[in-house]
Amino acid sequence: MRVSVVGAGLGGLALAQGLRGAGIETDVFERDPGIVARFQGYRLVLNPTGFRAVRDCLPTRWHPLLDEIVMDASAEQLILDPKLNEIGRLGAGRTGIVVDRQVLRHLLLTGLTVHTDAALTGYDVLADGTVQARFAHRDPATADLLVGADGVTSAVRGVLSPRTTPTDTGVRFVIGRTPLTDEFAGLSKAYGSKIAGDGVSLLLGAMRFRTPPKQAAERLAPEVMLPDIGDYVRWAMILPSNGSLEELTAQDAVLSRMDGWHPELRALIEQADPDNTALLSIRVVKPGERWASGPVTLLGDAIHATSPTGGNGANTALRDADLLRRRLIDADEGRRDLLGAVGDYERQMFEYGAEAVRSSLEKLPAFAPGAKLS
Repeated sequence: MRVSVVGAGLGGLALAQGLRGAGIETDVFERDPGIVARFQGYRLVLNPTGFRAVRDCLPTRWHPLLDEIVMDASAEQLILDPKLNEIGRLGAGRTGIVVDRQVLRHLLLTGLTVHTDAALTGYDVLADGTVQARFAHRDPATADLLVGADGVTSAVRGVLSPRTTPTDTGVRFVIGRTPLTDEFAGLSKAYGSKIAGDGVSLLLGAMRFRTPPKQAAERLAPEVMLPDIGDYVRWAMILPSNGSLEELTAQDAVLSRMDGWHPELRALIEQADPDNTALLSIRVVKPGERWASGPVTLLGDAIHATSPTGGNGANTALRDADLLRRRLIDADEGRRDLLGAVGDYERQMFEYGAEAVRSSLEKLPAFAPGAKLS
């Protein structure tokens, strides 16, 4: 069996690693001109399902390394005012495993065949049941299965399910990261909580590595090259859906809404790395009507993009990767046919993927009252 994965995000890479470990030939095609063409280094909280999924997709020899570069998360989920006074609670405290996306992505990339500058332009299902993917700047690639793991604007979905399109909630947010120094020790109660300002919400999360990733890899898995980064605070400000951003930089757009805020909060934004600060929109993709069974399927944000307020986007993509990995191994080892294996994956994925989108949108109004949820 040969599998082509379009998209080198966490879900696509986890699938490729899992298939590689089972001896299934897998190529990854990424439209970016290089693996590190875009910064992808923000803190994620993995729930037990997401963490188990990524762990199961990785070789067992890397499990000690994975355990060393994550941290346990526990947050009370308070609501604070801009002076850091408690004014309410978001709900039950949240626990999980915290991981840095950039570090995890580099671990997942290790040993894979990844073709960059490979923007998909279309595909054809051939007479023998295989599928040939076409690319703008490289030769076509033929495989037994094509997996679209290419995000919200998925080119694979555009052909497979053209009526499934992203919905813009109208909400914008700025995300950034700031080195975690002693100066910000007083912000610890704000990690995992919401700071409610005038029409905006600021969310903070600490990333503290048990061992710096580069050092951990050198000691536990020398074949793995991980980024040389230290502890940091990930922050995100959710902006009003009807707000004007004028001509401000992303960083200045946040600071312009923080007049009178606690000085440590302002310092946190002022000391952020501007190259790793970005203005993003919240778009969702709701799974619609299923397509006819065939040698093409979708994974992650390509078919069920969630609002980040749900905290379930990466978890659901990793769940997809592990489920599809297991079904494809069944097919490769002759326990079922390929289309039946893919069909079983899709039936389950559509059900829990739709629920992930629904629950993420249900939580969005608590952070952005003007969001469009329909």
